[in-house]
Amino acid sequence: MPTDTTPTINDLLPDAILSNIIAAVSDVRSRNSAALVCNKWLLLERATRTTLTLRGNIRDLFMVPTRFRSITHLDLSLLSPWGHSLTSSSSSSSITDQAIIAHCLRDAFPAVTSLTLYARNSSTLQLLAPQWPNLKQVKLVRWHQRPQLASTGEELEILFQECRSLSSLDLSAFYCWTDDILVALESKPLVSSSLTCLNLLNPSFSEGFKSDEIKEITKACPNLKEFRAACVFDPRLLGYVGDEALVSIAMNCPKLAILHLADTLALSNLRGDPEREGFTQEDARVSVPTLIEVFSGLPLLEELVLDVCNNVRNSGLALEVLNSKCPKLRHVKLGQFHGISMPVELGLDGVALCERLESLSIRNVGDLNDMGLIAIARGCCRLTKFEIQGCKKITMRGMRTFVQILQTTLVEVKISCCKNLGAASSLKALEPIQNRIQRLHIDCVWDCAEDLQDLDAIEGNFDLSKLDGGEILNQSVGHTKYFGTNDCDYGGNSKRCKYSADLNCSYTGVGVNDNGYDNRCKYSYELNSSYAGVDDNDNRCMYSYDLNSSYARVDVNDNGYDNGNGSGEKTWNRLQSLSLWIGVGQLLTPLTSAGLENCPNLEEIRIKVEGDCREMSKPSEREFGLSILGNYLSLSKMHLDCGDIIGYAHTAPSGQMDLSLWERFYLFGVGDLSLAELDYWLPQDRDVNQRSLSLPAAGLLQECFTLRKLFIHGTAHEHFMMFLLRIPGLRDVQLREDYYPAPENDMSTEMRADSCSRFEAAVNSRHIPD
Repeated sequence: MPTDTTPTINDLLPDAILSNIIAAVSDVRSRNSAALVCNKWLLLERATRTTLTLRGNIRDLFMVPTRFRSITHLDLSLLSPWGHSLTSSSSSSSITDQAIIAHCLRDAFPAVTSLTLYARNSSTLQLLAPQWPNLKQVKLVRWHQRPQLASTGEELEILFQECRSLSSLDLSAFYCWTDDILVALESKPLVSSSLTCLNLLNPSFSEGFKSDEIKEITKACPNLKEFRAACVFDPRLLGYVGDEALVSIAMNCPKLAILHLADTLALSNLRGDPEREGFTQEDARVSVPTLIEVFSGLPLLEELVLDVCNNVRNSGLALEVLNSKCPKLRHVKLGQFHGISMPVELGLDGVALCERLESLSIRNVGDLNDMGLIAIARGCCRLTKFEIQGCKKITMRGMRTFVQILQTTLVEVKISCCKNLGAASSLKALEPIQNRIQRLHIDCVWDCAEDLQDLDAIEGNFDLSKLDGGEILNQSVGHTKYFGTNDCDYGGNSKRCKYSADLNCSYTGVGVNDNGYDNRCKYSYELNSSYAGVDDNDNRCMYSYDLNSSYARVDVNDNGYDNGNGSGEKTWNRLQSLSLWIGVGQLLTPLTSAGLENCPNLEEIRIKVEGDCREMSKPSEREFGLSILGNYLSLSKMHLDCGDIIGYAHTAPSGQMDLSLWERFYLFGVGDLSLAELDYWLPQDRDVNQRSLSLPAAGLLQECFTLRKLFIHGTAHEHFMMFLLRIPGLRDVQLREDYYPAPENDMSTEMRADSCSRFEAAVNSRHIPD
């Protein structure tokens, strides 16, 4: 019988090349599929995988995989039952059993240098830290309350004692006391001095780190390259962070590439009041000379976040220093900074002079108007990501012009808590990049669609050549005026950006090459002109930024996209991820009519609902409106965050609904979607610290027949969880109490460790079709 001699890919490619190809695959399911091709591919896949997250029950030691010998990053924070200690009685019955668990993990993964671990108590660290003494990166997770320790900093001292090569420590999701960290760092000076990355950006800290603590921490860790910390900037509080602490950071850690300081209030992630002017009653004790000194002392800075919840006034001059003193800076986030862009005539100032920025996020800038926003677009011409929150003076037309200037680079936008930018107006402002944008966040504040439809008739009254006070800029300020540093070097290609500031001349043009830039970009702004055209011969795109006209068609790089709003359908071709904020009791149904009718490639949606439903009556409609998401045919992942809905977990007063009825309102229609993954944060009753899955919610979730992964962030009764076994393809389910303070299981009448084990055994015993 003749044999088939056709060569296969294994015959044509050497093992080294095939190994590199498989190693380049990052998607977990794709790697698993590759491992099923043949035994050779199985061995290559196992040998090249470097990251693994264990999700099984630790009591099933025979299920621990032993072929992943090259794993360097191991995540043990999601072991089941979630949040339970490896040394608890439910997981192991004796010290001998605990030692067996530790040795099995070490033998299965001998090459681990990066570990993520849920450390509910110090015994977990005592058990596992000695198994990998060469650990370089550690992330500790704990949402439960801090246990009683024999001494302050005991847990971290155990880690430092066993892992002397530690270079990165992440405590952003590890609840402890601020004193624990400082004591541990000072007790082990050799380990502290070797740290290059320290993340203390923990939202569970009540007040954050004080000034003296920041100074001592940075003094103990002089070689830090990344430093993130939750601080207290409010000058009304004792130990607030001010000028002295900021200067000490620059002096103690001059090698910093990432500096992220945020007020604890900014970490709460709650939406502010769009009616606020953006100014607080108290000013932060952060001065402009101090900021200049700090920026001058950190020449290697690549990412800067100063998210302060108190006013930092007249900051423009300090931000101008960033461009010259921090040449590697690419990412900036500023909160409560005022005066960041206040151009005179058509000049550039403040953050607009940071021409190398690729990402910019601004929050609560009280004096930023449309002219300042447009100046940022003109100066920061490489922005790919932009976030704006709480800026009351920004209008749809200003935002639209900003986007139009950056339409060749901008792919990620967040617009939140801006009074003049509701859902429909935000989407209309983003129309110039609707065929380019990939990630988007808007607030579901349903502004009047009829008003937006009449914009073309009233746009002639909008003239950005006028200042807030009504004064008109000089009609002629010269044809070739330069602003700031325009002879700029973008890392190898010398580009001269020449701006012409004649308000009465036509827009000259922008030369666009393959990377979106031309070596000589000459801008000429006419505020009352029309679209000029495109020169196809020299790939030079001619624009006119007519701020008083309806949207003009722009065709960039001959890609064939027509971004106009004319009669064409509003199609967001490249949008992959959509994030929405919506107030409690509001409906999602107007989403498509607001401008998101067609998103053919939308894969993921995140919905955050926020508000106190105890002050609301029963909604007029039966459902929230999840069924309209069925229009997005590629949608497979959803994050439904109802964690900031506050209500009554038990019997509600007359005329109001308890949380079980609100859950039914928000989940109604979820079964109509073809979701593969769902993350669901349960609403809460703060008075009793309860987030529990209700009977209506369990009944609606069981109708999601396409689900493979379901993560419920809260608690649930065992018999409610058994409803989920009716989902035929459900493979991965877990209850996660990842909010502070997570309830103690011994005080709960809901699912305990044994209940979780029984449910997981029932899930694993089923036949999964694929």
